Amino acid sequence: MNIQPLVTIGIPFYNAEFYLSDAIKSVIAQTYKSWELILIDDGSTDNSLSIAKSFAQKDSRIRIIFDGQNKKLPARLNQIIHEAKGKYIARMDADDIVSPQRLELQIEFLQASPEIDLISTGILSLKNDLTLVGYRGTTNPKSINLADAIMGTTGIIHASVVAKKDWFLRNPYNENNRLAEDYELWLTAYLKNDLKVGFIEKPLYYYREDQSIQLKKLLTAYDSQIDIISKVSSQYLDNRTKQKFINKFLLKKIMVRILFLTKQEGLLHKRRVQSQTPDFYIQQLQRDLSYLTQGDTN
Repeated sequence: MNIQPLVTIGIPFYNAEFYLSDAIKSVIAQTYKSWELILIDDGSTDNSLSIAKSFAQKDSRIRIIFDGQNKKLPARLNQIIHEAKGKYIARMDADDIVSPQRLELQIEFLQASPEIDLISTGILSLKNDLTLVGYRGTTNPKSINLADAIMGTTGIIHASVVAKKDWFLRNPYNENNRLAEDYELWLTAYLKNDLKVGFIEKPLYYYREDQSIQLKKLLTAYDSQIDIISKVSSQYLDNRTKQKFINKFLLKKIMVRILFLTKQEGLLHKRRVQSQTPDFYIQQLQRDLSYLTQGDTN
């Protein structure tokens, strides 16, 4: 009899009362049953904590952590890593949903490929009302090179990742980087030759992205990436090459400003996804969302 290794799903949340229930239900609906769910409240002022507690009262696999403080995402992600009891840790955001097969397929991949430390999947990008924006993912996985790591084109989708706990312990988040923590994580791991990642093309993660396209947020993230290139990559790049990469991010800032100024920021959403989502992925989304709507989480 095969014993399923324990997986820790970690969801930090802050004022997520409109979405948190769906996120938790999609975890409970997993076909893979050997999991624990850690819900960390980051100082919410709405009903999020009460919602989390209502689920924990019904399922002993759910743990709640709260201290009344607002420490921000990277600190909470590190906290999850140290609190996790599982061999593997799965990322998830409080306003998103996962396919019922997510853990089953990602753990199956990791178990079959012991040389791989983390696995990312395709996603379906959604609006807040769960209408489809499009498919995004790595359809032709390739070896990640230095340029990919520096430009943030690794193909890794942060929230979809499942990784070995040991890998996360070796590669903690920089808690001072609150908008590009995943970018820095992949880059520093790559530079240490510790980014052994696999990809599943199938979208196992449903990502609400309405709030991700904000001018201030994008510009701050680009500034963080430029700062990381300046500091982290100095020993790996000559000044001319380093400036070439920095100039690319400066150009991105200019383009984003123009799109917002001309009220064409919606193009940023479209640019992230394929022009046409395959019908079988649309059917999968409808089936999975129907599963949650029916409340059949056993």
